[in-house]
Amino acid sequence: MRSWLTRSAMLACVVTVLLLFRDRLPDWPAVRAAVAHASPAWLAVVVVAEWLSMEMFARLQRRLLLGGGVRMSLSRAFAVTYAGNALSTTLPAGPAVSVVYSFRQFRRAGASPRLATAVILLGGVFTTAAYTVVGLAALLSEPHSRAPVGAALAAAAAGIAAVALVCRLPRARTALVGLNRRALRSALRRPRSAWLIRRVASVRGVLRLRRADWGALALLAALNWLFDILSLAAAAKAVGLGLAPYEVALVYFAAQAAGSALPLLPGGLGAIDGSMVVGMAAFGAAPAAAGAATGLYRLVSYWAVVALGWLAWLALRAGETRLRRIPLGRPALPNPLPWSPLPGPALPAAAVAHSGSGPGTGPEPVPADPYRSMR
Repeated sequence: MRSWLTRSAMLACVVTVLLLFRDRLPDWPAVRAAVAHASPAWLAVVVVAEWLSMEMFARLQRRLLLGGGVRMSLSRAFAVTYAGNALSTTLPAGPAVSVVYSFRQFRRAGASPRLATAVILLGGVFTTAAYTVVGLAALLSEPHSRAPVGAALAAAAAGIAAVALVCRLPRARTALVGLNRRALRSALRRPRSAWLIRRVASVRGVLRLRRADWGALALLAALNWLFDILSLAAAAKAVGLGLAPYEVALVYFAAQAAGSALPLLPGGLGAIDGSMVVGMAAFGAAPAAAGAATGLYRLVSYWAVVALGWLAWLALRAGETRLRRIPLGRPALPNPLPWSPLPGPALPAAAVAHSGSGPGTGPEPVPADPYRSMR
């Protein structure tokens, strides 16, 4: 109830702002003219950059699975990424639904529950850290924000160094350990935080990542955001806007923050689009050109990606249905030996032939891959 009241209040505020500043909104005929004269070459860059952005995230999850000993085809990783994105950005409680869906897809690929959880958690850590680093780089590139952001980063680094020096003292180390234990006990008393802490603790050691893997994962997470920003910059170039790269990045991050702060519609519709237009206009862009650039970018980064995501979801669903309909073959005869450990039908004949050591002693049969046609 409270969330609906909050969203209603946000929607009322947005409608009020639109009514007060309706004279400054982009003129629709001018926006349509700007879109009609957009550069085809830059529009191609918009599409390719957005495709590469999604590809980087798919490769990130695929590499994490590989770190746990599970191989997933690249086409299937793409399908899971696009389908999860469609669920996250179009359904109510979409992020939670997307997490559950990705978890089940990783399990079907052969990952254990601990590995599937580790891939989801560590993937979120990498993408969030890369988001923060790229955002700070954009702020440091802006002349007006360079000094305050640099001072804040220097103060944070000095604080971390001071804490590291103090922790070398035995008494300070003992006090810090006690403080951490009290904080952990307090968090474990809360059901939600206790569940998250136990989840994080349960996946420790399930991934075996080398130094090269850590570097590759960090690079893939950063490229995921950089290619998305490049898509927005190409959309601005397509309609003739000469925004600097750091200006496009700041507009992008401001729009992402607005979409998170004003979750009125799925996918940040309205909040992200409006903040992008306002941000570009603040850097000197004409309202009509800013509206055209935003529309072209969102057409590719949201609507086209969502459409591909639902098609991927349907393809994965159809593959799972085919897998359930595949017959396992004629069951083998019951084991006549008197020392049979469990009564009932034996394993399928294919599994017995694969083991080479009689029923019940070899590995379990590997199900057929329903996504072979997608490779």
